[in-house]
Parts: sequence; structure tokens; C-alpha cells
Amino acid sequence: MSDIEIKTTPFDARFPNTNQSKHCWQSYSDYFKCINARGEDFAPCKDFKKAYQSLCPADWVGKWDEQREEGTLPFKVTV
Repeated sequence: MSDIEIKTTPFDARFPNTNQSKHCWQSYSDYFKCINARGEDFAPCKDFKKAYQSLCPADWVGKWDEQREEGTLPFKVTV
């Protein structure tokens, strides 16, 4: 049997409460800012992606992706 390691997003002191909505939004935003600045292969960018993928509801990400492509995203994801 192969060794499968399952992890979740590590604790972030900026988001001490159980409601992770802001952590989700911030990780999504940080990911796109990071890849715009450093590229998709930059390791810290991948950490932001893992965080938003594990914290954010798929519906939110889908909506934000559509808004980002249309240029109507209500928050800035460029540096």
C-alpha cells in the first residue's frame, strides 16, 4: 500500500476564529497576486492555492474565476 499523506491548511494566526471565510478569500487573492508576480511554479504560490482549494466552497471559486476573467472581481488580484 502506498503512503498517502492527507493534510489540511496549517493554522494561520491572522484567522484565529472558526469562520474561515476571510482566510479563504485572502488565500485566493494571494494566489493570483503571487502567480502574477512570480509565476505558477513558485512554491509559495502553490501553498496559497492549496489553502484556498481546501477552505473555499467550489461555488465561490467558480464565481470568482468568472468575475476575474470578466474583469469584474470586486477585489484586486494584481500587484
